[in-house]
Parts: sequence; C-alpha cells; structure tokens
Amino acid sequence: MYDYSDFDESFVRARVAQFSDQVARRLDGSLTEDEFRPLRLMNGLYLQLHAYMLRVAIPYGTLNPHQMRQLAHIADTYDKGYGHFTTRQNIQFNWPKLPEVPAILTALADVQMHAIQTSGNCVRNVTADHFAGAAADEIEDPRPYAELLRQWSTDHPEFQFLPRKFKIAITGSPNDRAVTKAHDIGLRMVRNAAGEPGFEVMVGGGLGRTPMIAFTVRDFLPVADLLPYVEAVLSVYNILGRRDNKYKARIKITVHETGRDEIARMIEERFTEMRPQFGGADQALLDDIRAAFAPPAFRNAPTDAYDLAYKADPVFRAWADTNLAAHRNDQYSIVTISVKAHGATPGDASSDQMRLMADLAETYGHNDLRISHEQNVILPHVHKSDLPVIHAALQKAGLATANVGLISDIIACPGMDYCALATARSIPVAQELALRFDALDLEHDIGPLKLKISGCINACGHHHVGHIGILGLDRAGVENYQITLGGDGTETASIGEKTGPGFAYDEIVDAIERIIRAYLEVRSHKEETFLQTYRRLGLTPFKAALYGAEDGRDAA
Repeated sequence: MYDYSDFDESFVRARVAQFSDQVARRLDGSLTEDEFRPLRLMNGLYLQLHAYMLRVAIPYGTLNPHQMRQLAHIADTYDKGYGHFTTRQNIQFNWPKLPEVPAILTALADVQMHAIQTSGNCVRNVTADHFAGAAADEIEDPRPYAELLRQWSTDHPEFQFLPRKFKIAITGSPNDRAVTKAHDIGLRMVRNAAGEPGFEVMVGGGLGRTPMIAFTVRDFLPVADLLPYVEAVLSVYNILGRRDNKYKARIKITVHETGRDEIARMIEERFTEMRPQFGGADQALLDDIRAAFAPPAFRNAPTDAYDLAYKADPVFRAWADTNLAAHRNDQYSIVTISVKAHGATPGDASSDQMRLMADLAETYGHNDLRISHEQNVILPHVHKSDLPVIHAALQKAGLATANVGLISDIIACPGMDYCALATARSIPVAQELALRFDALDLEHDIGPLKLKISGCINACGHHHVGHIGILGLDRAGVENYQITLGGDGTETASIGEKTGPGFAYDEIVDAIERIIRAYLEVRSHKEETFLQTYRRLGLTPFKAALYGAEDGRDAA
C-alpha cells in the first residue's frame, strides 16, 4: 500500500497543528460555535445528537495492521471501545471529547492517517472496490488511480468550496462492487477493441432526496487522461452548480437542469483545454504510486487443510460458501469478515475485534485489510490452507457469522440513535430483522439479497439501491418506514420503487417478512434471486403480500 512521502507527512502534521490551535480557541471562547463549525467540518469533526463525532478517512478502504491497531487504541483511549465502519469505507468515533480531538488526530498522523476532507463541500474520500488487487474478475487494480485522485484532490485550491460535497468511486472490474453509478463521478475499468484498459466515466449519480443513476459521459477514457478529465468534470460543475439551494446543489441536479448533452459537451470542451496543462507529470507520479501497490509475494503450498475442513465441518463449509470470494490466485481466497453478527449493530467493531483482525492480516493476510462500503472488513489475500485457523479465531471473537450477501448482512446508517439529521431509528430495525430471519432459519434459503436501511432522506444507508430498501421518516412525530423494492447498486444499477404507504416501527419487521414469504412462493426456482424475481414479476405480488384487500389501505 501507499506510504506517505515527506510532503504528505508535513502536510498532515501542519493540519493537526492548525486545528489544535482552532480547538484551543474554541475552548477558551475566542471562537464561537458558528465560527468553529466550518473549521471542524474541514477536519471531519461533526456535532451529533449527544456528542461530537470524528470521521476518519480510510482512502479507498485500504488499511494495514498497524493502522487498525491504532484505531483500536483510539477507540479505547478516547471513545467507548468501538468504532463504526461507514458506507464510504471510513471509520467514525461517536464519543470523542473536544479537548482530546487534537490528540486523536496526532495519533492518526503517527500511522499515516487523518480526517481531512471527510466532510465539507469538497471531494470526499475516494472509494473503491473492496476486492481491489485480489479479485479474479479484475482488469487492473484501481487503487493506484484512487491514490492519484486522493493526492490531486486534497486541498485542491479550486475545489475546496464546491456547491456541495462531491463523491468519486472507482472499480477495476466490469462487475461493479463499488456502486459507481450512484456517485457524482463513477469510474469503471473496461477494455477497448484493442484490449487496452481504460475507464467508463459516469457522471451525475447520487441518492438522497432525489436519487439518480449516473449517465455515461465517456464509454472509454484512456487511463492517461483520467486526471485532466476528472478535473474537467469538477471545473464545469463548480461553475454551473447551484449555491442558492443546498438541496439542488449536487451535480445530479446540475445535469438534470442543464441537460446531458450540454453537460457532456462542456466537459469535453473543458477537457480539451485542461489536457495539455498536465504535461505528463501526473503519469510520472502514477508510475511511482503503482510501485506501492505491487502484488504480495504469494506462496505456493497445498490446500489440503481447506479441503478437509470443508468436507468435515458443516459450520466451516457454510462460512466458506458465503464469506469467501474467488481470488486471482487459485490457491488463495478473499475473506469477508462479517461485522454483522445477528442482533449486532451493523458496522460496529470493538477494539478487541479490530486487534484480532489486525493480527490475522499480519499473520495470514500479507498485512492487508480493507473496509467495504457494505460495512464489513476484508482480508483480500489469504492462502486456503490458513482458512480453518482464521475461521476458528473469528468464531471466538463473534466475527464468523456466515451471512455475507444474505438478508442479515444489512447496511444501516446510525439513524436517530446518533445522527442529528435522522428522522427515524435504523439500527434497532436492522437488529430486529437480522434476529427475525435467523430465528426463522430462512436466510440461506432466501439466498443473495441486499437489504439497506436509512434513517432519513439523506440515504446514508443506500436504501435506494437495496433489493429491499427501508427509509425511516417522521410522520407527525411518529416513525414511519417506507419500503422500496428492486434497487441495485451494481453495473445493472436501478433505483428501487416505492411499494405504497409506509409502516409503523412495530410493523416494519412483519412487513419485510411478508415480502420474503411472497418471494419464496413466487420465485420460479430456488436459484432465482429476489432481484431476478422482482424484475420478472414487478411490484404486484409484493404489494398484495404487504397490503392485501383486508388491510384497508390503498396499495396503488
């Protein structure tokens, strides 16, 4: 992975010193809260319902064991012994005390981490496929390009005060595991007719109160043109984007109001102007960055231990079937560690669990850890012979739940338990759903299903692209949960459709069970997934299951 240069080190330390002074002035009253707010947001510090919250950047979701242990140390020393992994591959600490934030930032800087640009109207943490550099279907590791974008966008003088926050996602695979089409800019690696790698460039995606799927502005962009093209997109948006209404300030609204053809024309025109200004300096930097992402030295050894455990141990077999993915090296597997034990808070990991994952990565995983946008942790490079030992260690720590990609592997935002913007609870709903389907012993029969929950219209839980999405709203002071069906965050992305009237807090779990039982009845065969069934039949059977004639509500 990438190591800080002398410039990176000095830059981050200078920011820590600067913000430490700003915190001191806030504490002695020299700065009011209104004056302090933009300064703290530039450094990832939010004021939530009960306390400050610090959002720490994990660029493109990549960590080493030393960094994970430092996060555990911060959790124990300055928080309540845990951290929360987010849908932007970051980690949040929910209980830091303001006087201690400078010490936290210093501890982060000690392991080449920071909280810069995890908030504010700037380019946020660039996210990537969490299987990057390991996946069997990958064209090329996208992380060098993500690192290039990170360096280019950090403190970029033109893009620190954009009309609104700006999010970029990148994948090196034709199979999209990074939800690229729901981002302001999505980059998906493809090959042209000559077999050369490049990027499909998508612009104008986003969720929130006006969900939109990005449109393709370039079918194929040579990799050498990535930086000037992304700068051209941002430059056009910075000029056109609205600043009079924050709800209409994202680039998706700019695209809608300006028109796709005109936006594409303006981007291409600006790109023509920008391209000569780079002069190849970005490519020299990219070559240096690529060297930091060289594949590990894979070992050649028998996989008999895995084969024996798979045949003899049904618990291990269930875990292997759900939590392992194909690696580009046949002797290796990609391990997804579920941070979603039934009844647990999705995305929360204790300091002890973080240390264990760090130890496993160091001993068995080539010192590599990833955070997924689905709020799980990945060991991307594990030799199959080590999988039984890893599974046993994870079991002891409550991290071996065999549910990755199943109904209890729920994405959920913090909701009204933490977030000042939330209008409903999401964590308790996720917990109750996971416990319900575990008790029913149905989730393996249900098969692959993405269930996502947001506690407000801002959609941090990505509910719009869930096969089943749940949106918690406030209806006259009462929590009400709206259901959407048929969303998809992959290369065949789609926004889910509303089923009809929402459900009260004490009704929503039963409502989801009715949807699932309807699916099990109407699917054409056991291998037909929920999304396939929905796309074949549409809303009708699910509306009937949800509302029924006797319900008395209009399901139209």
